[in-house]
Amino acid sequence: MNTTSVTLRLLDKADKEILKLPRTVKGALYDFQHKFKANPQATGLQLKQLKGDSRLWSARVNDEYRALLLRLADSDWLIVSVKHRKEVYENLDRLSYGINQVTGGIEYVDLQVVEESVLRRTAPAPPTPTPRAQPELAQPEPLFARFSDHQLTDLGVAEPLVPVIRTLTTEEQLLGLIEYAPQLTGEILLSLFDGKSYEEVLEQVTAPVAAPEPVDTEDFQTAAERPATMVTTTDEALREALEGEDFGRWKVFLHPTQSKLVERDYSGPARVGGGPGTGKTIVALHRVKHLVEQLPQGRNKQVLLTTYNKNLAADLRARLLELGGEQLLSRVDISHVDQLALRVVRGAEPGSTKQTIDDNQVLREWRAMLDELGERTWDAEFLHDEWTQVILGQAVASRTDYFRARRAGRGRNITRSERAEIWQLAEKFTQRLDRLGRQTWAQVAERAARLEMERERRMQIVEQQRAEHGGLDNIHLQDGSAGWLRHRYRHIVVDEAQDLRPGHWKMLRAMVARDRNDIFLVGDTHQRIYNNQVTLGSLGINIRGRSAKLTLSYRTTRQILGSALGVLSGESFDDLDGNAETLAGYRSVLSGALPELHPSADWEAEREAITELISQWDDIPLEQIAICVPTNAMAQQVAVSLAQSGIRAVEIGPDGPRGDDGVHIGTMFRFKGLEYQRMIIAGVSEGLVPRTEVIGMQRTDALRYRRELQRARSLLFVATTRSRDSLAIFWHGTPSRFLAPLLAS
Repeated sequence: MNTTSVTLRLLDKADKEILKLPRTVKGALYDFQHKFKANPQATGLQLKQLKGDSRLWSARVNDEYRALLLRLADSDWLIVSVKHRKEVYENLDRLSYGINQVTGGIEYVDLQVVEESVLRRTAPAPPTPTPRAQPELAQPEPLFARFSDHQLTDLGVAEPLVPVIRTLTTEEQLLGLIEYAPQLTGEILLSLFDGKSYEEVLEQVTAPVAAPEPVDTEDFQTAAERPATMVTTTDEALREALEGEDFGRWKVFLHPTQSKLVERDYSGPARVGGGPGTGKTIVALHRVKHLVEQLPQGRNKQVLLTTYNKNLAADLRARLLELGGEQLLSRVDISHVDQLALRVVRGAEPGSTKQTIDDNQVLREWRAMLDELGERTWDAEFLHDEWTQVILGQAVASRTDYFRARRAGRGRNITRSERAEIWQLAEKFTQRLDRLGRQTWAQVAERAARLEMERERRMQIVEQQRAEHGGLDNIHLQDGSAGWLRHRYRHIVVDEAQDLRPGHWKMLRAMVARDRNDIFLVGDTHQRIYNNQVTLGSLGINIRGRSAKLTLSYRTTRQILGSALGVLSGESFDDLDGNAETLAGYRSVLSGALPELHPSADWEAEREAITELISQWDDIPLEQIAICVPTNAMAQQVAVSLAQSGIRAVEIGPDGPRGDDGVHIGTMFRFKGLEYQRMIIAGVSEGLVPRTEVIGMQRTDALRYRRELQRARSLLFVATTRSRDSLAIFWHGTPSRFLAPLLAS
């Protein structure tokens, strides 16, 4: 056997088994993988083929434990399990492995372990009846009686599990099977259990992971390279997994749909959507790593990774460092998009001393100006949105241009004379900011977009001149000109794309050449928390035919997920390109308790109930608990109530939690990108969620009312999906209209 270059991989789910092993065994396994790769035939490893099997082998980890391995080729091995030696050699027909005929991935099942897990979740038999004749109780119908064996395996269910599946009659038994079944089998069965039809599961669950070519069920080495075989991707990843306290699964085990999206060669801009917790950010990070690996040698940062705020950008930096180390980080520019725009503007205007103010400060300036003018016709929020979305968003430079500007989706229709009034107010507001030495982030974004678009235009002129001169560089043309300019980046990756402004997109479009794999963006418009509604195609970013969706949640339980989807019921969302976006097929294989609903008489009683509940949660660290409220004032009041009961609290500010030692408290806007073991959403009352001001818009501006109502739903949806294990919703007075589906269930 050739041992010069041995590959040793670890199959998904084997890592979960290893995590339960004693620490000494994990250490022994770490030593084992080094020895095995050096020489699988070393005497101390006792590598031997299991009786009656051509491909399954065992090897000694230590005196008590053995690794079960599939031999994929002479020097390519896959760890599928680590078991006590007493469990390895008996009843070998319980160990089943093969290549899934649909996905082409390798699957391994210990049928005895699966059956024992199902039995553990079977309710005890009722007491033996008295001799008196009793009516015979009807036997419960098997959960999957309406689907044939052929249908199940066609969907991708692991064939050896079909006989066990036929015995399932309760959800608890199903969850017992899923704990040890291949992941795709679990996804399929839960989708069918939740009422999806065969056709829906085929489209939403099976099709995205199906192998593109016919599957050879005997070719294990090819199967090991397919995305559906979820294994450690490198030997280094295996070493890291064995060395660490946990396996950092997001770094190692990509779901096949994620893996396909990461490695695909796109002919232009591409978008990945999906609900909360589906791994969009993970895909973005792995995409960055994949793009960097394709770059030629060098030290310049040719890949930009950006998102909409500073806190998320810092998190992306930390996670990218964890994924690929300093070497990967050295080739990537990580910046939140406003910081990037400000850098461009300051580079062009080095002497500028303007202070950049946030949207809350901007609204205060609008209100102050309207008060000074005695203006009562227009409210500050409307004017701010009109100025930001239409005038700045479309780079409107004159009153005449504003008369022609499109206002699709902006709400109330306005006359020509009203446009003239708005334009005059916008001019006065701009002058006011200039006088105060201030600028808004929307202004910075638009200024940066104009600068980058002009830079790109100069490059295009030079390229045209070069073409006219037979493709040769002309020193006289290029000396001191745009000829030496290059696009700032070769690739751009955007996280939380739904919250970027039009100016951001125009800037990013001009920063990268229009080429293969130029822009890759991930986001979910159901989680849009700002009024930055854009159509990417109109901004030069054409994603048609290059959009995909992730549907499997890794964070949220099925019970919480169902409640979160209820919050969105009756609302429609766009896909950033003018089409409808849905969460069809969005699902989870995690299970937990139903969300708790807590009504209170008033806000004081609600705070007391929250404090009492947290006092009962003494089994987890305080920083794994979060409280989400509608306003900053309510956040401060909850913190005071907790402090009076001796419970520490940490406020979540614009840049994230201000410390770790305590319960995290913040408004709904602050929870984007965060997750907690247990989540409390408080103050979910009508008039707070949505606000009274929004409800009042129904009479004055129907379209704006619908838009603000959608944003309020999205904020609550984001909050409900931050929890991993349990969710408690509190309100006082009348519950929010958004809770109606939860209260009715």
